[in-house]
Amino acid sequence: MADRLAILNVVGLTPRLLGPATPRIARVAAEGGLRRVRPVLPAVTCTAQSTYLTGLPPAGHGAVANGWFDRTLAEHHFWKQSNHLVAGEKLWETARRARPGFTCAKLFWWYNMYSSADWSITPRPMYLADGRKVFDVTSHPLSIRDAIRGDLGPFPFPAFWGPAAGLASSAWIARSAEWIEERHRPDLSLVYLPHLDYDLQRFGPDDPRASVAAGEIDAVVGRLLDFYAARGIRVLLLSEYGITRVRRAVPLNRVLRGEGWLTLKDELGRELLDGGASRAFALTDHQVAHVYVREPALRPAVRARLEATPGVARVLGGEELRAAGLDHPRSGDLVAFSAEDAWFSYYYWEDDRRAPDFARCVDIHRKYGYDPAELFLDPALPFPRLTVARKLLRRKLGFRGLLDVIPLDASLVGGSHGACPADSADWPVLIGAGGAAGEAPLAATEVRAHLLAACGA
Repeated sequence: MADRLAILNVVGLTPRLLGPATPRIARVAAEGGLRRVRPVLPAVTCTAQSTYLTGLPPAGHGAVANGWFDRTLAEHHFWKQSNHLVAGEKLWETARRARPGFTCAKLFWWYNMYSSADWSITPRPMYLADGRKVFDVTSHPLSIRDAIRGDLGPFPFPAFWGPAAGLASSAWIARSAEWIEERHRPDLSLVYLPHLDYDLQRFGPDDPRASVAAGEIDAVVGRLLDFYAARGIRVLLLSEYGITRVRRAVPLNRVLRGEGWLTLKDELGRELLDGGASRAFALTDHQVAHVYVREPALRPAVRARLEATPGVARVLGGEELRAAGLDHPRSGDLVAFSAEDAWFSYYYWEDDRRAPDFARCVDIHRKYGYDPAELFLDPALPFPRLTVARKLLRRKLGFRGLLDVIPLDASLVGGSHGACPADSADWPVLIGAGGAAGEAPLAATEVRAHLLAACGA
């Protein structure tokens, strides 16, 4: 029987980040091999993970980005969690056929609810009827949730996303992996460690704070390496994408608005984008945008306008989507990718006073795209942390109100991902599965075969 395996998803890890700040990871790369991975497009969390676990492109598994627009419901969906959204046989399901009794723990990888994994833990707030959001996780079996909170304390949700995002969430996830191992001994542990994602997006990968973050996640990985080694468990390190320096944000919906293609509703003096009524609008996600065009005859004009927009590197449609592996019902009629030094903001209003009320909040589901400005507190606030504390206290006292402390300044963002960087030093990696530095990079769809072989299947 093959050794048991742990796959640590060190988000944002690239060959460029390996060095003095990452001694433990660099040692694994030197001893166990490093393969560069040509990222799947778009190179974003849900797409990359789904491709690694199924071996399929987005056209096969359906995770065309972190979000999509449902044409039937006329609603956009971001960061949904049901594993039923991902088509194709998952890694652990294939391993079970080869190794009856094979077990898997899936810890904070996305699309983690209602999967066929034996054990899982994933973030899941409670949304109360009075509008409050209570931070929490959910698990399978559900009994894990209360037991692990009793042993490790509550999951530090503010450290997982938002202005306070940082090391505490990755450290808690690593401890949860140890907790699961000590009680259940899975044959495969999938462990998500997001820490590099935060400061590399906030400040850019060339900022000194990126090296500090790399050292911090190296220490977390090092502890897990020692923990698993003591139990005879093989460890592979994997990443989903590389984050590159960006210097400009491209507000595609403002471009489409200028052509008269957006439909906006006035709601209590604020503007709300109506995707179902719009002739064309963009659902943005880092460096990719799915553009939904209601009338086929309008597509050439929309495409021409997008291609003429500074910061847009290319636009795909029709057969080009098929060739790129993005021909799926959830995909936009057109898919735009930004230049490497740019990213797409979801902003569509032209006057910040008319922005929707959720724009200044951490609200990953209602926004019409991914918003990395949620990693910042608004620098215009005179005492931002005191403002947050006051608003939280009011909530605890039973007063309702917005936690509206997020800036509307896309220029603050220093790093992004989603396109394929020109330099493979900025590509994701597979470490510990063999391979020499000079070998040809793996395609993202090829990674699954290496993971499956490591599972002994």
